[in-house]
Amino acid sequence: MSISMETKVQSEGGLNVTLTIRLLMHGKEVGSIIGKKGETVKKMRDESGARINISEGNCPERIVTITGPTDTIFKAFAMIAYKFEEDIINSMSNSPATSKPPVTLRLVVPASQCGSLIGKGGSKIKEMRESTGAQVQVAGDMLPNSTERAVTISGTPEAIIQCVKQICVVMLESPPKGATIPYRPKPASTPVIFSGGQAYTIQGQYAIPHPDQLTKLHQLAMQQTPFTPLGQTTPAFPGLDSSPPASTHELTIPNDLIGCIIGRQGTKINEIRQMSGAQIKIANAMEGSAERQITITGTPANISLAQYLINARFRDMAALWNDPSSMTTS
Repeated sequence: MSISMETKVQSEGGLNVTLTIRLLMHGKEVGSIIGKKGETVKKMRDESGARINISEGNCPERIVTITGPTDTIFKAFAMIAYKFEEDIINSMSNSPATSKPPVTLRLVVPASQCGSLIGKGGSKIKEMRESTGAQVQVAGDMLPNSTERAVTISGTPEAIIQCVKQICVVMLESPPKGATIPYRPKPASTPVIFSGGQAYTIQGQYAIPHPDQLTKLHQLAMQQTPFTPLGQTTPAFPGLDSSPPASTHELTIPNDLIGCIIGRQGTKINEIRQMSGAQIKIANAMEGSAERQITITGTPANISLAQYLINARFRDMAALWNDPSSMTTS
């Protein structure tokens, strides 16, 4: 989130500035915001008075930029939050699920401002959670090829709107330091699965043979890289000093979503471990905490693949919520 003009704060009217807020959304979320023939986003622009732009490109993630005076920004934000809540309610109409998932939005914030957002010893973010009722999470790592981080806000639309207002105040009081390299999502790369020396890409529910050059590349890699079962400390590339060192990445997942990552008797998490080659540890539930910590250890490539597979699992579950007829026990 960046500020496009100098700050002015009114004692009665609250904020009086022009802001630019950047949101990170998945393709399905973007489709909901655009609506049929662009009708939904046009209505949001007209009724809020804010400028709403959506990044181009065939990307799994898109950037939605909202610009305008603060009152128009908050109206647009409210319309988006209520639209997402409507989508959740519609997806549950024929679903056996009894608890309604929270609305979740992700802001993109310069990393230099995240310290102010968290506060000393986490005091500021704790205060925001308690006063608004929203869950707020600041990503530990910067988004790829940028100096920005994702800030995830979950809760009711009302809680999210109040939380965004407080975040805006903090961001205005602590402007970004230095130049910000904005996050630009990369075009979609189709997941590739290798089996029997052949590469396949997943299209819908089917595995389609992949172009030969990738198959040959995989075969070459398999000749040089014996598979190392999970838990062994043998380097993945024996004899090569240039292999990237192991590192660790942490994720925080709400308790009510951890089950879809673990799967029945741990089947899903074991699948993710095997496919990614990363070590994945899920912390025990802490009393009074609504979240669980996931620690991913491995090379940067292992970690990236594990994160992708975890996110894909969330997308699969969201698809099941939206299409209850396809729901199976997992």
